[in-house]
Amino acid sequence: QVQLEESGGGSVQPGGSLRLSCVTTGRPFSKYLIAWFRQTPGKEHEFVAIVTRGGERTVYADSVKGRATISRDNAKSTVYLQIDSLKPEDTTTYTCAANGRPFNINYVTRLDYYDIWGRGTQVTVSS
Repeated sequence: QVQLEESGGGSVQPGGSLRLSCVTTGRPFSKYLIAWFRQTPGKEHEFVAIVTRGGERTVYADSVKGRATISRDNAKSTVYLQIDSLKPEDTTTYTCAANGRPFNINYVTRLDYYDIWGRGTQVTVSS
């Protein structure tokens, strides 16, 4: 079983950048699709981005498209999410999720597409 642990969150001023990391332990990392979600208290989880097993394909939510880059280093069992030009509305908890199923772009935003979740890392964007 793969376990996920996020890091890299923190407080940043609007316009700043953060790079979040999702480190995995357990079964071979390369077998899993890895996605990032975010959740503001009282709201549903929102899909942010996903990267395929080899890193050859990425998909982004419209809310971060052009500002975010998801990447993976299979040798380090780590997925990164770089977000630039941060806005106050980006303030929330960011969580990574994994699944070992075939990639299907029609399902990437669905919570039930993913089998394994981390605990999250908090990002606060404020002046």
